[in-house]
Amino acid sequence: MTDAQVRVLVVEDDADTALFVRTVLERRAGMSVTVTADAMSALAHVASQGVDLVLTDIQLPGMSGLELLGALRSAAPGVPVVVMTAFASVDYAVDALQREADDFLVKPLSAADLVERATRIAERGRARREAHQGSVVLAVGAHPDDVEIGIGATLAAHRDAGDTIVVLTLSGGAVGGDAAQRHQEALAAAAVVGARLFLLDFVDTRLDPADGVITAVEETIAQVRPTIVYTHSVHDRHQDHRAVHRAVQVAARQVPTLGCFESPSATVDFRPTRFVTVDGYLETKLEMLAAFASQAHREYMAPDLVQATARYWARFGTGKYVEPLEMVRTSGRVGASGLSGSTARVGEGVQDGAVGT
Repeated sequence: MTDAQVRVLVVEDDADTALFVRTVLERRAGMSVTVTADAMSALAHVASQGVDLVLTDIQLPGMSGLELLGALRSAAPGVPVVVMTAFASVDYAVDALQREADDFLVKPLSAADLVERATRIAERGRARREAHQGSVVLAVGAHPDDVEIGIGATLAAHRDAGDTIVVLTLSGGAVGGDAAQRHQEALAAAAVVGARLFLLDFVDTRLDPADGVITAVEETIAQVRPTIVYTHSVHDRHQDHRAVHRAVQVAARQVPTLGCFESPSATVDFRPTRFVTVDGYLETKLEMLAAFASQAHREYMAPDLVQATARYWARFGTGKYVEPLEMVRTSGRVGASGLSGSTARVGEGVQDGAVGT
């Protein structure tokens, strides 16, 4: 294994089994183990913390372990999942393996077998992810749904290019709805593209770069080490959006590529210099936005308007649908998904050129 401690998530509602698995993996394998008793808590943990291995029981309250397995394949691609059950049934094993489980364990578990298989599968999963690792993309928004509205399709394209996606949302959006509900909606939207979500609790409409926001962004950047950062444009009527832009400008000063997306409150001074072709990814963006059911009444969330906006920006780029970016700086080609030039498709680098306005 690599030097970093292996992080394991155990999803088990039987307290005795959970304690056994945790004790064995911590004491005998030196792993860091977190236990949750249900699938929704597991998905929330994976989105916010990230793990190297998931061990899940089949019989869980609400969502079954096999249903969780399917959700994890979207929310945490590349993370190995081992299914545990007390029923030594061939049908269970076949079903789990058909759903791409990495292994199948029958209770009662042997301590030696548990350590050997968990270590081997976690090691294999890490090696697989490192072999296919692209850029790390950090998208920073003031409120839940800001990032998805601005660059949801671009993030979907990054996902398919093999990049790691992290979303940092600085407030719970309490002014625009119930913060707890919006938190769950943000988790669901992040899961659509397998993004890791950091949702902080700065006061909505009162964001101030000098009041901890810069530090919060710096801490996230230090943890995830992005090569590409996206955030709000300074050309925006919303004070929180402008505050986040200023904070990210400072906090991301060492990140090679920094681009700013358009929001519904952007002013006429928003003048993009990069146009990212997102053909084939607009439906994914709409799926992300649909997760924000509490905001469905807002005109800018309407699918036809989202589609029309992407179609409009295509007049300056290539393809049928485009998301625009004001580039603060770019290193040219950054990893597998660098954005360079006046038009770009995630996964390609192109040369600078003039764009008509």
